[in-house]
Amino acid sequence: MLSQIAQNFAAEIAGHDWSDAPFRADRAGHQRDVDRKKKSIEQLSQEQTETVVLNVMWVVAQQLASVDPNFDVHEFAKACGIAGHYRLRSNGAANGLIDAGLRPQDFQVVRED
Repeated sequence: MLSQIAQNFAAEIAGHDWSDAPFRADRAGHQRDVDRKKKSIEQLSQEQTETVVLNVMWVVAQQLASVDPNFDVHEFAKACGIAGHYRLRSNGAANGLIDAGLRPQDFQVVRED
């Protein structure tokens, strides 16, 4: 189970419309479907948008993993809305991509002893 902070981060990532992220700075929670400027702003393809979300997920996951020894990057990716094809092989097993985006050698888990 994800920590509350991980759940909150995942909800923010999943709730944002990333399809025009490289073309404008925007507030958290941006949604193109209610945006008056959406017609004038370039938009990424679905594949490009998913790549942006994947990278955002990895950046946040790297930090969460460094402070939470029980952090599950696969559960976090799913909660962020990362598409199943990034997570699973055709047989349903993890494909290794999600893990490959993290730098476990840089995890500095903070322990309160």
